[in-house]
Amino acid sequence: MFGEWFIFGLSIYAWITMLTIISIFVVMARSRIPAEIAFLGALTVLLVTGVVTEEEGMAGFGSEPVVVHAAFFVIIAGLMQTGVLYWLTKNVLGDPKNYNNALLRLMVPTSILAALLNSVNVVALFIDAVKIWSRKLNISPSKLLLPLSYAATLGGMCTLLGNSSNLVVAGLYLNKTGRAINIFEPLIPGIVLTAVGVLMVMLLQRYIPPRKSAEQSFETTSDYTVELLVPTDNPAVGETVTDAGLYNVKGGSLVEIVRFDREIIMPVPKDEWILGGDRLIYAGQINEILELKRTHGLAAADKHVWSINDIDTKRKMRTAYVTFGSELIGQSMAQSDFEQKHNVALVAVARQGNRVKGQPREILLEAGDTLLLECPPKGDTQLEQTTRRTLTFFDSHFVPQLGPKTITSAIILVLMFIISSLHLMPLMASTMLAAGLMMLFGCCRITGVTKYIEWELLLILGATVVFSVAITKTGIADTIANQVLTMCGRNPYVVMAVMCLLASLVSEFVSDVGSSAVFFPIMFQQAEMLGCNPMPFVMSLMLSVTISFASPLGSNTHMLIYGPGSFRFTDFARLGIVMHIVLLTITLILVNIIYPLY
Repeated sequence: MFGEWFIFGLSIYAWITMLTIISIFVVMARSRIPAEIAFLGALTVLLVTGVVTEEEGMAGFGSEPVVVHAAFFVIIAGLMQTGVLYWLTKNVLGDPKNYNNALLRLMVPTSILAALLNSVNVVALFIDAVKIWSRKLNISPSKLLLPLSYAATLGGMCTLLGNSSNLVVAGLYLNKTGRAINIFEPLIPGIVLTAVGVLMVMLLQRYIPPRKSAEQSFETTSDYTVELLVPTDNPAVGETVTDAGLYNVKGGSLVEIVRFDREIIMPVPKDEWILGGDRLIYAGQINEILELKRTHGLAAADKHVWSINDIDTKRKMRTAYVTFGSELIGQSMAQSDFEQKHNVALVAVARQGNRVKGQPREILLEAGDTLLLECPPKGDTQLEQTTRRTLTFFDSHFVPQLGPKTITSAIILVLMFIISSLHLMPLMASTMLAAGLMMLFGCCRITGVTKYIEWELLLILGATVVFSVAITKTGIADTIANQVLTMCGRNPYVVMAVMCLLASLVSEFVSDVGSSAVFFPIMFQQAEMLGCNPMPFVMSLMLSVTISFASPLGSNTHMLIYGPGSFRFTDFARLGIVMHIVLLTITLILVNIIYPLY
């Protein structure tokens, strides 16, 4: 009924769809609501209002991008558990002697592996190695982490598996035409763009900002604050801080006491009495101050400890970064139950390589903040899995055992690419077969596979397919396509350039996946209206939405390195804007050379 109502030439359903999609972009760009929640909410609106049917809504979650990604997560689990990825990390990168050598040894292998293993997986895999390199070469980690992310994004353009947006475009093209895109279809333009991108980074490396490493500052600073709690039965209760040996301590000094009733004592008198439940705030060398826990029976300040016997003396220090969309953004640890839920304690906070002054548990956290956490001695993998939507750990000590299964899983991966590239099987079937073989031959434990699956990404991918259907179904694609043709004339080169520019700009601030789903039906419609071959329009869109180098929001790989590199938001624009313009121009030229318009 509502579909018969029209406003400015568009149906009510079309306006609902446009407002819903715009709201997603606004929410993702301006709030800390996780992307999957925003997409799920938007999908709910489309279903409730009747823009899409239940069948259309569910069809998105059974589409090729979702199924291929789900299967590929299982494949990655096999490669991880059998040690293939560990072997690659250890042997591929090597041992660079200087910065220029490090850039080449980093970017070339990274771009190749990103094409085969997905750019996000490769960046997550190499971050620890890059941080070690930076220490050996005595340079800021940011000088290597930004090239790492750029190289992975560039390499991901070369295959359908390299970037999630590539699979979205390929899946939508399959739904529209019934023809599958070869897994290596974007290889030629992707290689050229990667080569140009690597060369630009080498030539313009001075525009990569040297940011102070938060982890190095944790190790060397003489001015970090640490919170320790006095258990109720501690012998120091009832003594003065001086008599208890807690006033002037090795490596630091007592700067503040926070009583259980929130009374703050600062500065602390030498004759101040110690009460059970007091939180002692020290400034100084973290490792030395933390020795007080062992020597004086103190505890982490995340909860009250009634007995010294309750203190776990075997806990270890780990570093984590607050992710974009984290539930911790905008609040302090004291306001959250995060520490109690995950059995961790916050020791210190750094932001953009510098400590944040104040009581660590009272600091309002931001995306990219570096947290020094005291963690349980065991259960690294479980902790990383349960907190991965909130924090990202990059100091995992998991070392798999290499053996026959290592070779088996590598062979399965190679066979998957051969079968798919030769069109012996569709991409979806070949990835599902590879995932099945990984489990059949014991390369990954069935019970442990789920922790490698990014359910949030699968939800986003399924929702974007539905949005694309809604844009086509409600006539939005046809209307916008006509408007652009009216403004730009019927020159296909101009139309393609304008649409790719818009798509790439949107992806800088929202998501390459969302941008590709929104612009695909419009560009495909334009190709049909102009009587052109749709492939150059499709390929130019696939590549242009990935050219997101000027903003940390433009790519998941940029978000991964944002915290470890202690970056500022504008750091990506210094080199990224130039790369965006140059690579977008080359993309449009290459695509029209390789794929004829008529």
